[in-house]
Amino acid sequence: MQITSILDDYYKLTDRQVQFYNKHHFIKLKNVLDAATLEYFNAIISQKVNELNEQKLPLNERTTYGKAFLQLSNLWTKDEIIKKLVFSKRIAKIAADLMQVSGVRLYHDQALFKEAGGGITPWHADQHYWPLSTDKTITAWIPLQETALEMGPLEFSAGSHEIMDGRELSISDDSEVQIEKRLKVTDFEHVIEPFDIGEISFHSGWVFHRAGANTSDKMRKVMTIIYMDKDMTLKKPTNSGQENDWKSWCPGAKVGEIINTNLNPIVYIK
Repeated sequence: MQITSILDDYYKLTDRQVQFYNKHHFIKLKNVLDAATLEYFNAIISQKVNELNEQKLPLNERTTYGKAFLQLSNLWTKDEIIKKLVFSKRIAKIAADLMQVSGVRLYHDQALFKEAGGGITPWHADQHYWPLSTDKTITAWIPLQETALEMGPLEFSAGSHEIMDGRELSISDDSEVQIEKRLKVTDFEHVIEPFDIGEISFHSGWVFHRAGANTSDKMRKVMTIIYMDKDMTLKKPTNSGQENDWKSWCPGAKVGEIINTNLNPIVYIK
C-alpha cells in the first residue's frame, strides 16, 4: 500500500485555526489522515504493541497510572513503517505552524492503548515531565480508530496553560483531584468530544488535559508524536520525572545547549 503520499502532503491551516491554538493551546483538526492510512497503521502499531507489551498484571491489580493505558515509546526506532508516520512532514508542519516556529524536532513518540475497562487518565500537564527550556512543545494525539466518548478520548481545559497551580503534580489520583478542584474555579472551558476517523488533536505541554475511562468493549488505540522547537535547549531538571526523561529521550544532551541527539532529529524545517 502507498502510504507516503498523504504523510508528506501538507495540510493547510487557516489563520483562525492558528489563532485558536494560540489562545487555547489545543486544537482538534479533521481529515488530517484518511481512513485507509489509519487502518494500515492501526494494524502495524497494534502488532508492535502486542509484541513489546510487558504488562502482565490484570487491570484490577494495577495502579491508577497502570490502568490508564498500555504505554510504549519510541516505536520509530523499532519499526521502519511506524517511522514513516512519526516522521510525517504533514503532521510535523502542522505542529510547526501551530507553534509558529521555523522547524520542529522529535522529542519522542508513544503508543497509548487504553484497554476495554481501562481507567481514567487523570488531569495533568505533560511538561511536568520534560526538561525543556521553553513552552514551544506540542503533542499530536492520533486515534487509530473512530473514538466515541465511551472509549475515553482526550479532554482539554481550554487555555489552562496559564495556570501555574498543579504543574508540579505527576499523573495520579492526587493530580485528578487537585487539578480538577483548581479548574472548577476558573472560566476555562472543559472540552470533551469524540474523535472522527482521521481527526487529530494537538496540545501544548502546559495545557491541562485528561481522558475518561474506556467503558466500551474495544481497545482505544492512539499513537502520539511529541515535537519541540528545533532550537529547544535542555534545562536543568527540577524533578525525578525530568531526570528520567533526560536519560530516556535525549541522552547525551547538555544543559543549556540545543537538544540535538540521535533520538531528536529535525523532522520538519521551513
